[in-house]
Order: sequence, then structure tokens, then C-alpha cells
Amino acid sequence: MNFAPSPIPQTEPPRDCPRCPRLVALRESLQAEHPDWWNGPVTAFGDPAAWLGIIGLAPAQYGANRTGRPFTGDRSAPLLFGTLAKFGLASGEYEGKPDDTLALDGAMILDAVKCLPPENKPTPEEIRTCRPFLEGQAAALPHARIFVALGQTAHQSAVKMLGGKLPKCRFGHLAEHRMPDGRILIDSYHCSSYNQNTGRLTTEMFEAVFARALELRDSQ
Repeated sequence: MNFAPSPIPQTEPPRDCPRCPRLVALRESLQAEHPDWWNGPVTAFGDPAAWLGIIGLAPAQYGANRTGRPFTGDRSAPLLFGTLAKFGLASGEYEGKPDDTLALDGAMILDAVKCLPPENKPTPEEIRTCRPFLEGQAAALPHARIFVALGQTAHQSAVKMLGGKLPKCRFGHLAEHRMPDGRILIDSYHCSSYNQNTGRLTTEMFEAVFARALELRDSQ
């Protein structure tokens, strides 16, 4: 499998990042079981000139941990990339592999946690340990003044990364939070297949998040 390079390689952890022992153990077991997978910290994906940062939780086992590109191969990908395309933030064709023609225009996808966590549940310590990478990647996007957090865990890490205070920034779908430096965070329920299948997140609800991001961009 061909793996897509990072658009901001200077901000990425090493492939054998040793910081989180539990995540390292899972990575090493999957490297032995699936040597043709990516099996490492998943790199950012998107436009280095992005005005919008999209913050996910962590790679999924059969999605980004396998393919090496955020959301690629995951069941949440069609909604995410389809929505981005609808609002002019993606071009090309998504085919579930990192060497397809999909490209992001004006957006960059980052993760709160770079490595696959067991049962898709990173610990608070793992989230804290990985946050410097999120901070470095956001800092590498000088034009990104608006961020979208996919889910509550991504919201919490994004608030801290952007210099906000959690008690003042409560998570809620379509909630907006203005940070001390003027950057804006918009919350969304995660576009997971579970949230879609249960009706917690509909296509219309998800599209409303990105419609609002565009409104905020155009008003600045």
C-alpha cells in the first residue's frame, strides 16, 4: 500500500514514537499481525494554507491506522469527505485509499491523539501526552482561525490547545467558542458510523457545522 506524505512533516512525531506505552504495545502487536499497514502515528492531511482546522479523536484500527491518512478507509469517511466536497473544501475522488485523487482545499485534518488507542478510547494521560503535536500542527497553520472539533474528546483537547478554559467552553453540537486570541472553535458530534446509525448525527446536522464555519470565515 502506498502512504500519503504529511503536508507539514516538520510537526509529526517519529513513526516509532515511544511516549505512550499502551499505544506502543498495540502498535507493535499490529505491526506483527499486519506488516503492510501503516501502524504508526497518523499524519495530518490537507492544505498547508488552510483557514479551517478539523480536529478528530484518533485513528481507527481499520481506517487511518491501516491506511495512514485520517479517516481514510473508515466508515465515517463518506460523510466527512462528502460534506467537505459539498462546501468546496475537497476535490478529487475519495476511494478509501491514501493514493486516490482526494485533496483538501482550505482545510486540514488533525487528530487529538496520533496513534490508535485500544477500543478507540485514549486515556486522559495519552491525550495530554499527544497534545504538543496538536499544538505544533495548529501553530503550523497560520491562516487557520476557525477550528471544528469532532466529538467531546477532540473538543476538550482543542480548547486547551487554543488557550481556552473548559468550564467556559461546554461541548455541544454547533456550539461556538471564541478563544482569547480570536480564533473560533465550533463543536460537532463525531461523524462516527455509530452516531450516524443511531440518528444522533444527521447529514443536515453535520453540514450545518461547515456552513457555519464558512459564514464565520466570510464575516472576518
